Amino acid sequence: MELTQYQGLPMGERAPDFSLPGVDGSTYSLSSFKDKPILVVAFWCNHCPYVQAWEDRTIAMQKEFAGKGVQFMAINPNETEGYPEDDFPHMVERAKAKGYPFPYLRDESQKVAEAYGGVCTPDFFVFDRNRRLRYRGRLDDSKDPTGVKRRHMKEALDALVAGKDPPVTFAPPMGCSIKWKSAHFK
Repeated sequence: MELTQYQGLPMGERAPDFSLPGVDGSTYSLSSFKDKPILVVAFWCNHCPYVQAWEDRTIAMQKEFAGKGVQFMAINPNETEGYPEDDFPHMVERAKAKGYPFPYLRDESQKVAEAYGGVCTPDFFVFDRNRRLRYRGRLDDSKDPTGVKRRHMKEALDALVAGKDPPVTFAPPMGCSIKWKSAHFK
């Protein structure tokens, strides 16, 4: 799935707050990251081959930008009846196995994904110091790491870290659709 037209949280809008459990046993909200000038919210899951393809690059980017005041977090909103590998115990296993350097949170109600306008996994939202949306979309332009020609999110993060406007604010996210509960469509 590739989102070709922008939909969801409007550019420049503030990040919707939340309170979600993390795989580390903590509960997180936006205020948990108040000391971080830049916040990256990624809608994420375990089963999607697109997440798996970008997983190591996302981990590497968090490590690259951690010392520059950038904090990543991953939020799994998928329903688990049809996708049991996305349930909380499997999230804990995945985060440990991959050594996630960022919180991995569970959005059981799917209200956070809905508030942000997340459509797929992965789907990245980058917020500035004032928690205003400055970039939305994909990490880079290729599922295959050897085919990357443009690193959209890195360009946005480099600019924000330097106190500048991102040269790109939207690059269509590409991934597996969020697995909504059937009640979402009623």
